[in-house]
Amino acid sequence: MTTAATQPADLGTVWALPGVYAPQADTRLLARALRAEGITAGMDVLDVCTGSGALALLAARRGARVWATDISWRAVMTAWMNAARAGHRVRVRQGDLTGPVGEQRFDLVMSNPPYMPTPRARSRNSRRSEVAWNAGYRGRETVDRICAHAYGVLRPRGVLLLVQSSLCGVGATLAQLTEAGLSCSVIDRSYVPFGPVITERLAWLRAQGLVGADQDEEELVVIRATRD
Repeated sequence: MTTAATQPADLGTVWALPGVYAPQADTRLLARALRAEGITAGMDVLDVCTGSGALALLAARRGARVWATDISWRAVMTAWMNAARAGHRVRVRQGDLTGPVGEQRFDLVMSNPPYMPTPRARSRNSRRSEVAWNAGYRGRETVDRICAHAYGVLRPRGVLLLVQSSLCGVGATLAQLTEAGLSCSVIDRSYVPFGPVITERLAWLRAQGLVGADQDEEELVVIRATRD
């Protein structure tokens, strides 16, 4: 089985097995927020939906004790391989969201989850390569669950960093995190041209009112939430 290498700015070289989400614009945006957070040695960090493990490695390079989870065995293998190649220890676990870490609590939790709105029929029959972005009819199947789990997995004064598209409702995420007892806000955003996934389902997205008739860019945001 072959792998493909990518080298986003400041993330180093990472490899992604076929079907594993490779670092893209949302990864770089979340990486910028992670660097601004000031990760220090001794912090406990959790990367949920780790994919290639690029963000977990970024935290590990700054001295953090890092755990990473993904429901995909291919992603787990990829993240473990990238950590081994880089010479950093990342505890990579296969499983659903925070489930693999049990009752452990963290100083910082980050996630670049699936968030792409997906037609119902396609969501039910997702190919393996689409699992990393297909997220249900409104794109919130995984984001909603992260919002529900975040408070319980954070230590007091712990921080959640979550990147998502405006296509799946930024306001809904802020409302859910607030209801869960976290203080939250959008701390960064970026506008990127539509990629192949949005382009392929653009007519459907416009029919749902999620993309404007003249819109040709996607807004990505980073939400920061704290357990005060």
